[in-house]
Amino acid sequence: SGLMHLNDEAKAWPAVGTEGRTTYGGISGNAIRPMALKAVSAIAKALPGFPILATGGCDSAAVAKQFLHAGAKGIQICSAVQNQDYTVIHDYKTGLQALLYLEARDDLQGWDGQSRPMESSKANPWVKPEAAVENTKEKLPDFGPYFTKKEHLKREQRAKAPLPMKPTESYGARPAPGLSRPVPSVNEIIARAVPRIGAWHELSQEEHVIAKIDPELCINCGKCYMTCNDNGYQAISFDEMTHIPEIVKDDCTGCTLCVSVCPVIDCIDMVPRDGPYIPKRGIPIQN
Repeated sequence: SGLMHLNDEAKAWPAVGTEGRTTYGGISGNAIRPMALKAVSAIAKALPGFPILATGGCDSAAVAKQFLHAGAKGIQICSAVQNQDYTVIHDYKTGLQALLYLEARDDLQGWDGQSRPMESSKANPWVKPEAAVENTKEKLPDFGPYFTKKEHLKREQRAKAPLPMKPTESYGARPAPGLSRPVPSVNEIIARAVPRIGAWHELSQEEHVIAKIDPELCINCGKCYMTCNDNGYQAISFDEMTHIPEIVKDDCTGCTLCVSVCPVIDCIDMVPRDGPYIPKRGIPIQN
């Protein structure tokens, strides 16, 4: 590799010789994955069926599947082996087998890789908040005296209506349910995502979305508010006492910046907007 770092004394790393000279080099690994996915999908779109060997940031079985979806027929792994050893190949192989297996069971549809759907988790009475807390007029965050009050309301509700026994769910049952269809082969998933990838003008200009924050998953960190306020469209309000964020629907453009910085998976979702977003362009041009 080439120049990667300059310390406070202006010395480079890596450096060669007594003078500590360096030069420029290439880059690999996760940093180039978006560019690699773009290159693979662009070739697959221009040359359907052309054999593509993908490289650049394949650090898991899930990412290997991404490259297959983008149109690759083979995947090169280098940085991941350097970071661990050749056993990662076995990890990727078994991981990919598990991901393909998930596609063959109807009761596991909706999973994101090997992560269960959030909606099914919230439907579980052991996860979903008690009605006494949900129906409280005061919005209660999960810190300080608010958290104490929230837990008190939960205890009161449980005393009135104890939670049922935890249900036995299909993905925890033994033996596992049978397959709903044959497990797809690797060849069957190659280029699956290519029809959805294209130029900007090919995207829908009519289907606008807006951010929606799940208050039960929100940890009140304020990252969505800060990034929207300083880098976005000032479309999120933030209560200075409770730290509860609220989407200002008229100002939200659906840019997804808040989703990208939120530390909680599925806390912020993008939902259809009630009518198109009309941008405010400032003072109209005068003829």
